Amino acid sequence: MRNLLNLLLKYDYCLLFLLLEIAGFLLLFRFNSYQGSVFFTSANRVFGAVYDVAKETTAYFGLRTANKRLVDQNTELFLQIERLTEELKKYTADTVLIGEMRSNVLRSYTLYDADVVNNSVIHKDNYITINKGETDGIRPEMGVIGGNGIVGIVYKTSSHYALVLSVLNSKSSISCKIKRTEYLGLLKWDGGSSHYALLTDVPRHSEFLLGDTVVTSGYSAVFPGNIPVGIVEEISDSEDALSYILKVKLFTDFARLNDVRVISAPGREEQAELERNVAEIEEE
Repeated sequence: MRNLLNLLLKYDYCLLFLLLEIAGFLLLFRFNSYQGSVFFTSANRVFGAVYDVAKETTAYFGLRTANKRLVDQNTELFLQIERLTEELKKYTADTVLIGEMRSNVLRSYTLYDADVVNNSVIHKDNYITINKGETDGIRPEMGVIGGNGIVGIVYKTSSHYALVLSVLNSKSSISCKIKRTEYLGLLKWDGGSSHYALLTDVPRHSEFLLGDTVVTSGYSAVFPGNIPVGIVEEISDSEDALSYILKVKLFTDFARLNDVRVISAPGREEQAELERNVAEIEEE
């Protein structure tokens, strides 16, 4: 307390000057309309700028939560579209029936949300590490997708992490199709740009156009059908001229990958085991 009093006594003239200045400004702005309007206009601008900065800062830190929510919504929509398309081929468009099918679409799939903790896009064989593993229900050969489309396939797992074979890997080969005409091909990466992959083994009699959408075929135990892949941008012949090679601009931006979903489809393990047995017999 004594120190405070000594400080006040030491700077008493300065404090008195400040108090008089404040009192003078208050009287000036209170009883002079022009000066008052100028002051309040300037003050509103300052407070408005501070508010905008605070709002933008809050919005930035909320982007991660919003992005997770969007990935969930897009994943559910991918699966709903695939299932509803198949069912609508069998039934007449009855609104009650469609509503029931929509509510049951996702029951056939198990979705696991995960964060990307390590990722590469510049190597010939790129892998992605996610923060979910065996204790979370993740198993090898499960499909991985992001908010815009396919990401890769689970390759190896530990208790709490999983290594994903990225689409940007020379070992990756995913069955896909032209959405409009349903002609099939294999999606592979040639080690070029992370924005592009190649749809190979497309038959010569196939029908497609530049700008056509490429989606997963659904003919594997990994991905459901009609998960978005990319857009056809270029067409060329294979080396033996017996098929086409389509250059596909990928929907997924692998350099900015943060949130993913791992998909477990019904009967996936049974189908995968059967296909492995067939492959082993053919090798013999």
